[in-house]
Amino acid sequence: MKRSGMPRPDPAVFIKANLPISPVPSIPEILLHTAGPASGLWRLAGREENDPPPYWAYPWAGGAVLARHLLDRPGTVSGRRVVDLGAGSGLVAIAAAKAGARAVTAVDIDANAIAAIGLNAAINGVTIAVIAADIIEASPPETDVLMVGDLFYDPALAVRVIAFLRRCQAAGVEVLIGDPMRVDLPQTELRRIATHAVADFGGRAGGRAVQAGVFLLSSDG
Repeated sequence: MKRSGMPRPDPAVFIKANLPISPVPSIPEILLHTAGPASGLWRLAGREENDPPPYWAYPWAGGAVLARHLLDRPGTVSGRRVVDLGAGSGLVAIAAAKAGARAVTAVDIDANAIAAIGLNAAINGVTIAVIAADIIEASPPETDVLMVGDLFYDPALAVRVIAFLRRCQAAGVEVLIGDPMRVDLPQTELRRIATHAVADFGGRAGGRAVQAGVFLLSSDG
């Protein structure tokens, strides 16, 4: 959809004014600016044909299950460096910081997501570095743990992501994936380590609770 002749609002100002702060379903420890029916996201995102969809405005199940897992098992990231790939709202990054990670970096291609991450981090009293870039064709980041929440929603993207994750694993990075078993999840290359019931705003769930999994990238793929 293309809407011409209308200036884009400042993302941070728009988010503060139109996306109310509320606790994340199943994760009340974390507050986020979240879109609702009256948020008017079209004024901020998706106005041009090449604009990324506003995935950041909703807590998807893949991120939610990782956040729940980290808060329940803080030893997963405590004292370690964490990168949240495709961070969206920053939910997973915030959970990692709350769980005691030594340093947390959130990566997303959407400038609106980057603005939302900054606001959401401040609401939750944590510090998160942000990178606005597509890094999955680049060298593995210097980190201990790579978190990937719900990035297997498109077949072409899934191929690129799993190749990047394999490179990260080869570089000694632990890879954790959260996903509600979307069709392009490469299940044969993963090992499930936990399951949590979380709300999902992606796909057809529309906010309903789903059983989402936390997976390790297998070592023999």
